Amino acid sequence: MSGPGSPAPLDPASAESRARQIAILADPVRLRLLSVLATDPDRPWNADQLAIILEIDAPSVLGHLDNLQAVGLLVPRPGVASPQLIPSAEAWVRFGRLLAGKPAYVRVESADARVDVDALPSPIQRIADRLTYRYSAHFSRETVERYVAESYELLKARAKTTRHLPSLTSRFASDRLGALAAAQGFDLTGVPEVLFVCVQNSGRSQMAAGLLRTLAGERVHVRTAGSQPADTIDPLVVEVLNEIGVPTVAEFPKPLTDEVVQAADVVITMGCGDACPVYPGRRYMDWKIRDPLGHPIEEVRRIRDEVRSHVEALMVGLDLR
Repeated sequence: MSGPGSPAPLDPASAESRARQIAILADPVRLRLLSVLATDPDRPWNADQLAIILEIDAPSVLGHLDNLQAVGLLVPRPGVASPQLIPSAEAWVRFGRLLAGKPAYVRVESADARVDVDALPSPIQRIADRLTYRYSAHFSRETVERYVAESYELLKARAKTTRHLPSLTSRFASDRLGALAAAQGFDLTGVPEVLFVCVQNSGRSQMAAGLLRTLAGERVHVRTAGSQPADTIDPLVVEVLNEIGVPTVAEFPKPLTDEVVQAADVVITMGCGDACPVYPGRRYMDWKIRDPLGHPIEEVRRIRDEVRSHVEALMVGLDLR
């Protein structure tokens, strides 16, 4: 039985749409063409350039572009007068990893990375036992124990108090293992996976994540991380989100780890530079948004509204409106 947030089976119209897309991509030239455009989506490609790469003539390229656009895998680039086509949200979410020329993730091997579980505090050992059972269909005990121990150490290193450390470790390790399961194809949500990354994971990324969760609901799965995470979410960020009914009570700043990037279909960075690893088959976007830290509440409200406009545009691009 499906539970809340479980993916629903395809309805007839959606199945027919995806079948048409799969049929179009069954042509190796079209698959390579979409792969080229997805690999460098910001480049203004023309038919002659694509023809050289694909080793076909330009009229054939135009025909393949028309076929890909007809099934919704390519869309016109917004704000450009001359016709330029880029991969659509459907192309990224449904086929992004298929378009990568090398593996989009590396399977985690745990045999050479065992941890001394007995050295961990007893509450953390119980977390490892519980998550080992929960993820027993996907990962070995050694893998789960390693993720729990690493999550505990990452949070402990920056914690000012250990009072909530076990509960935070449980949530952090569970989220990381869930991301690893998604990245390896064990747990397919059926919805776009979006990762927001900023420096401290206490302001902009939390705003964006909270707004997207509230506006899109179960039509999207959202994660956040920080390249240099803070101890807590900025209180003013919590306040301005509460003002518009966006909850943050269950959220906390989390370190940026590899598997959450691997799991994402869309990775959105905000001021964290090159800290985020790049994997093929994902859509990367950088939002130029000011850091709310240290600003008065009036300015934080303006930043919140700016983030909301970006989130609403993202929803349009992901067909979530």
